[in-house]
Amino acid sequence: MNRIFFLVCFILPSHLFAGSSTSYDVSFNLIWILPFVGILLSIAIFPLVNNHFWHNNFGKISAFWALLFSLPFLLKEGLLVSSHWFVHAIFIEYIPFIVLLLALFTISGGIMIRGNFVGSPKLNLIFLITGTVLASWMGTTGAAMLLIRPVIRANKWRKNRTHVKIFFIFLVANIGGSLTPLGDPPLFIGFLKGVDFFWTTKYMFLPMVFVSLLLLLIFYFIDSFYYKKEISLRPTTEKIDFSINGKFNLLLLVGVVISVIFSGNFKNNLGSIDFLGNELMLSFLYRDIFLLFLTIVSYKITAFSLRQENGFSWFPITEVAKLFAGIFITVIPAISILKLDYSGSFSNLSSTMYFWLTGVLSAFLDNAPTYLVFFTSTNLAAPELMHDVITLLAISSGAVFMGALTYIGNAPNFMVRSIAEENGIPMPSFFGYMAWSVAILVPILLIYSYLWFYLDIFNFIK
Repeated sequence: MNRIFFLVCFILPSHLFAGSSTSYDVSFNLIWILPFVGILLSIAIFPLVNNHFWHNNFGKISAFWALLFSLPFLLKEGLLVSSHWFVHAIFIEYIPFIVLLLALFTISGGIMIRGNFVGSPKLNLIFLITGTVLASWMGTTGAAMLLIRPVIRANKWRKNRTHVKIFFIFLVANIGGSLTPLGDPPLFIGFLKGVDFFWTTKYMFLPMVFVSLLLLLIFYFIDSFYYKKEISLRPTTEKIDFSINGKFNLLLLVGVVISVIFSGNFKNNLGSIDFLGNELMLSFLYRDIFLLFLTIVSYKITAFSLRQENGFSWFPITEVAKLFAGIFITVIPAISILKLDYSGSFSNLSSTMYFWLTGVLSAFLDNAPTYLVFFTSTNLAAPELMHDVITLLAISSGAVFMGALTYIGNAPNFMVRSIAEENGIPMPSFFGYMAWSVAILVPILLIYSYLWFYLDIFNFIK
């Protein structure tokens, strides 16, 4: 091993092993985002061209694009600087992200909701409303994973059921997480930066209700249209009393919520460690360890037969873990360009522009750092920004609402799609899904932005 190490040291340029005085700041031109574009196009195109190949090799494809960025970056910036950025992407951002998803996915997968569920417009509406309400308090991932399987079972008899999952992604996996920092990662970032826990509850309540009601109304008309054509296929089943099995997992979900709140409130009390120029908060480390503990407890105490009946498998979380590992690595230059090259240009934007720029970029980039870029670009501290309600509202709602524009806008989107396809439900392609979001969600968001940010309806209401 020593021989190999010294051989690598000899072959690689000397600047790879620069001293500790090396600056961690880097500059990228647009060519560096090509691997990120490549992984996005792979997600969009490969399933259309050769779904079997994609299904068996998506992890390798993700690794290829990650290496295509990582190796030239290593050669360009050296071992110290590149290690700083890789540690930040993997240990500061990716691992906490995937640990939280794993905990919510595993625990929710151990909860079996039984009942006489025969999919109808009324029942589906109840499911969507319930999930939208729950998402802010148990996270969009938790709510989505808890309810997606009952929704699938209820609509199994339906011929036209894809739209149910699409609106489920819109509402439960995204917009429903608007009201607390527990709901969606960007809002949690704001909480860590000093935004009051209930700020979003107060100021995003009306926008969330407005957008959700319009989506629910459109959904009801679409679902009713298909239901009337399919009503002759409606099954007659024996009545099964509503019940919840695996109730202990509900306590574990509460544990997840408490751990997230704890890590945010005590981040300055427990100190931090320096990890290659990155500040690793010990409260976050303890949170992730506790989340892994809860995950193991859930897996051990939940009967395998219950998970089997619930249609639980590891594939959805495996797919998200492998693809988002590549995304978190390849997105480094895109986020860096936003921070270093364009952040100053964002300081004088209108609230409308804050909303659309934050939103559109959050649909394709990681929405948490995108939120942070625009949050920082205002040049206002959290207490001041909370008083500039309209600006913070634009950034917050843009990051959360427009996570629904693409499959990669928010991790639960991908997981819902994967679970649906596992259960034989055809889901739109990457661009097919975008056709739905552009046709239905974008017009609603245009109305919302016009009312709240152009007409300033917020001050009128107040």
